Formats: sequence, C-alpha cells, structure tokens
Amino acid sequence: MAKLPPEIINAWKHREGPVVFTTVSDTGVPNSIYVTCVSLYETERIVIADNYFKKTKENLKHSSKVCILFLTDEKKAYQLTGSFRYVTEGLLFDWMKSWNPVEHPGHAAVVIEVTAAFSGSRQLL
Repeated sequence: MAKLPPEIINAWKHREGPVVFTTVSDTGVPNSIYVTCVSLYETERIVIADNYFKKTKENLKHSSKVCILFLTDEKKAYQLTGSFRYVTEGLLFDWMKSWNPVEHPGHAAVVIEVTAAFSGSRQLL
C-alpha cells in the first residue's frame, strides 16, 4: 500500500469543512454525501465513520470504488479515489470509535485505500 504524497498529507492537515463522499449504485447512479467524521490513518488510508449511512451503505454493497473530495483552508480542491473495506471490528474500527463523537453510533468504518489523487486536473498519485 502506497503512502500518500506529501502534498496530499499537508492539504489534509489544512482541510476545511466536511468531505464529500461519493458512491455509485448497482445501476450506476452516483450518490454524494457530506461527512464530518473522517480521518487520515497514518499516511496511507482515509477512514470514514458510518454513523447514518443508508443509500451510501447500500451502494457500498455493490461497488468496489469510492471517491472523496475536500477543500483546504485556501480553497484548493483535492479528489481521492480508491478501493475500500467496510469494517465492523478490528484495529481500524476500534481506532474510528476512539475519535468518532460518542453521540454518533459508529456502526462501521469505511477504510479507503487511495489509488489515485488529483488537485484539479493535476494527478498526484
């Protein structure tokens, strides 16, 4: 598994606002949601807490790829795409539970293995 480039790690540290998380249904219909319970695990994976997924969770059953989009405090956009695992136990699930607000259920963690990263049209990974 490749580490994310330093530019992405630095941009993540300066991330502002929620992240847009996009999945695709089994019929090819995209669904995008805002997520705020999201974190970078080490320098390799993005972890999103499944607190209230419905359509997103259904899409994850039928898809192998996901996408996130985020802005920095300087309004620079980054897009990360990759494969994912939906985990309900283990190290990354427990880690997610450690930072997910207690008022949210944290049903599972979506662990994204980033395979491509862009800033505008410029490919970074």
